Amino acid sequence: MKILLIFIMCSFINTICIAQENNPQITIGINHTIKSSILNQDRTIQIYTPDGYSDSEQEYPVLYILDGQWYFLSGVAIQKALRTPGAIPEMIIVGINNSNPLRRTLFGNENKKFTDFLINEVIHFIDSNYRTNKERVIFGWEAAAYYISELILEKSEVFNGAIITDGGYASEDSVKEFNSKKDIYLFMANSKKDIYYISSTEAFHEILKENNPTNLIWKYELFNDEVHETLAHLAMYKGLKYYYHNYDSLVFESIQQFIDLGGMGYLATYFKERAKRFGGDDHIDESTKNGLIWLAWNRNNFEYFNIFMTEFKDVLTTRRYASAYWQNRFGQFYLKHKDYQNAIKYFNTGLTKYPNSNFEEEMQRGIVDAKNRGN
Repeated sequence: MKILLIFIMCSFINTICIAQENNPQITIGINHTIKSSILNQDRTIQIYTPDGYSDSEQEYPVLYILDGQWYFLSGVAIQKALRTPGAIPEMIIVGINNSNPLRRTLFGNENKKFTDFLINEVIHFIDSNYRTNKERVIFGWEAAAYYISELILEKSEVFNGAIITDGGYASEDSVKEFNSKKDIYLFMANSKKDIYYISSTEAFHEILKENNPTNLIWKYELFNDEVHETLAHLAMYKGLKYYYHNYDSLVFESIQQFIDLGGMGYLATYFKERAKRFGGDDHIDESTKNGLIWLAWNRNNFEYFNIFMTEFKDVLTTRRYASAYWQNRFGQFYLKHKDYQNAIKYFNTGLTKYPNSNFEEEMQRGIVDAKNRGN
């Protein structure tokens, strides 16, 4: 019996080992303990690095999340989700854990002590041990939102942006004393259903409107479907999108919106500002060019289709359009709008470069049709 039991136990352990080898655990970041001399206690921070961090020499911006025990995982998920379409860059995420009632004390009466801990111990540790580019955004909910409201005004040399939700307030004197040589971004969110803190957020909003401090770029949004306990995750998502509002390619809902914003001049300004802020060249990127060509085609706007096909002719030689499908699509659109010369041009290109395609007969008929109509 003992031999049988030993055999069963060994088999069970072996099965677990095999299962772990075949199904490795999913890990999201690490826990690190800082022995804080400022707070005179051990403090846990959570650290996430992007997937390609270990294989690159790149430096990354950092998102600092107060109350990481609640919102660290949301920060990682939002970063990964927004990063997939390229709406924001890859980021290091740092969650700073707190507990009640200590969090209210450190965000309140002992906020200067917490600021020393944050800057001189947490940020110092991250910058010393990870490849950061010194671009920092900080997020806080409720009590942390009030703390960050003052922090972002007082420590603009440390942070580039802040996201606050379900709370927040800074005095008019603090707003008037704000002095920064660089742009600082502030995103504020609340809900009318947050009956506990909406009044202070509204008051802060009014102070900002009345004083409009130089180099503070701010936005206040209400999300009235949310309540006090649910808004934080949405606010972090919206806040990161706002902070990185000019990081991604441009997308327009209509040709009229493109015109109203300033047309080609707006494009040039947007990409110059993007290059100034995030580096790289100031050329209009391929995604924006492709999107505008497709928009004009989809909305049957031949005038702007012609403009974009001329202005963005360089993108027409890229791999995206290297198919009979696209040559036929362009040919058919020109044919539809009685530009027979260009219709024949694209049909011929499709037939020459991509013989025996599924569109061969359609393009041949298109050439005949264009020639007959053009005579």
